[in-house]
This record gives sequence, structure tokens and C-alpha cells, in this order.
Amino acid sequence: MQYADDGRPVAIPPGLAANALMRPLERALEEKQRAVAAARVSLQKVEEIYRAGHKSNGDAAVRVISGMDVISSTLSSAVLSCQEELLTAQPGGGRPQELLEKALASDLEALGRGVRQRTIYQHTVRSHGPTLSYVEQVCAAGAEVSTLDEVFDRLIVCDRKIAFVPDPGEERRQVALAIEHPGLIRYLVGLFEYSWERATPLRHNPAEHRPPLLTDENRRAILQLMVNGYTDETIAGRLGMSTRTVATHVRKASELLGSRSRAQLAYLIAKTGILDEDLPDPMQLG
Repeated sequence: MQYADDGRPVAIPPGLAANALMRPLERALEEKQRAVAAARVSLQKVEEIYRAGHKSNGDAAVRVISGMDVISSTLSSAVLSCQEELLTAQPGGGRPQELLEKALASDLEALGRGVRQRTIYQHTVRSHGPTLSYVEQVCAAGAEVSTLDEVFDRLIVCDRKIAFVPDPGEERRQVALAIEHPGLIRYLVGLFEYSWERATPLRHNPAEHRPPLLTDENRRAILQLMVNGYTDETIAGRLGMSTRTVATHVRKASELLGSRSRAQLAYLIAKTGILDEDLPDPMQLG
């Protein structure tokens, strides 16, 4: 506040008042920015030390992540950081619609920034509407999707620098392993590439309800596993389908070949050589 010679207050330009008020705030903000920059430099040094330790210690390059929420947030962060390539293997058939909707947004964002995305599902997703809708949208954005009768296990690899797999010795949804060891990642990528070469591309046509591949390939896989002595429950788990679907295929095969027991059916399938013939399957179990 300024005053005239007679003691009356005199108005001053607002700009002068603003400068007087803002300057302390600007100095405080500059100090905060310098502190943030210093913290980032420190964290970067810590990250370099951490990664150097991981490279020299194989055990430290495999981290355990526990809890569904922690696993989900860790995976989301890794996908967001992908710059070049995202490889995923998703066994178990069709995924819940809410998970697909959540994945769709992040996958489209990654594809939009140039990340190459390849995914392997099991054949059973070819009749799962929500998964097919997801596939149609990500493929339109540049992703590639293929299917197999069996997928080795769940796998996510980001830029060939970090991979995520379930811990086979723990509750699968509650414990995952984050792998940063270069040798282990090369092994997992090699496993993915081998499966990718054997897989069949999924090019979804919305008018196609049940592609022939779904029935032919799955029928053969079911009967082959049945011949090898697996139960319907085990077959269903490995192929990502319901036990009822497995039982239906086995029943139709029994009716066609005239078998009266599971053992006799396995014998007749082996004797006729049906599983050795090329697709499409001549059994026509439809």
C-alpha cells in the first residue's frame, strides 16, 4: 500500500502488486521443481544399480508378485511402458468380458504408439463372442492373433526385457513371477515363437458362428487325449472348454464307432487310424 503526502492511500498498478505477491510463490515452485529433478536423478541411479545387480545375480532377476491387485497393476504398468513388442499367450478359452474391455483400451493405446502385438489363444475362443469382438478390434488396429488346441501357459513379454508367468507352485491367480533375466526371457520368447509357428491365424468374420477349425481341431485334440488316458475333466482343463463339451465329443465318437466303453473306443480309434488322417476330420461328428 502506498500513501500520498497528505496521508491518503494511492492506488498502484495491479501488475506491480501481482509481481510482489507472485514472486515468493514462484521461488517456492522453482525450489520444488529442483527437488523433483534431483529426486529423479537419484531414482535413476538406484534403478541402474538395481538392474546391474539383477544382471549379475540370476535369482534376483526373478521377482515374486503376490496378490491379484498388485499383479494387475504391475502388468498394466509394464504394458504401458512397452515401446516395440508385446507377446501374450492366454490359455483357458474365452476371457471374461470385463477383463477384455479393460485390456482393449490399453492394447489399442499400445498399438497406436507402434507396438507390435501378437497373442496366442486356444481354439475354443473361436466360438466366444466377447473374445471375438475384442480380436476384431485389436486386429483392425494392427494386432495379430492366432490359436492352438493347447497353449503352454499364460505368458506376457514386454519388449523382450521383462516377462510375466504364473508361479506353478502357488495359487495361479494370486502369485506371479516377473522375469528380467535375459537368458530366461530368450527361452520364453523361443517357446512363444515355436507355438506361434504352429498356430492358426484367427481372422474373425462376424457372420461366422463356429468356424470349421474349431470343431475339427478340438475334436481331434479331445480324442487324442482320451486315447492317451486322460479324464474328461483333465481334457477340459487342458483345452479350455467345459467338461460337458468334452463328454459330448466322446459320446458322438462312441456312437459312430459302436463302442460300449471308453477303453473300447480308444482301441477302435487307434485301430482305424482316424487321428492319423488329415483335416478335415472324416468322422463328421458335428
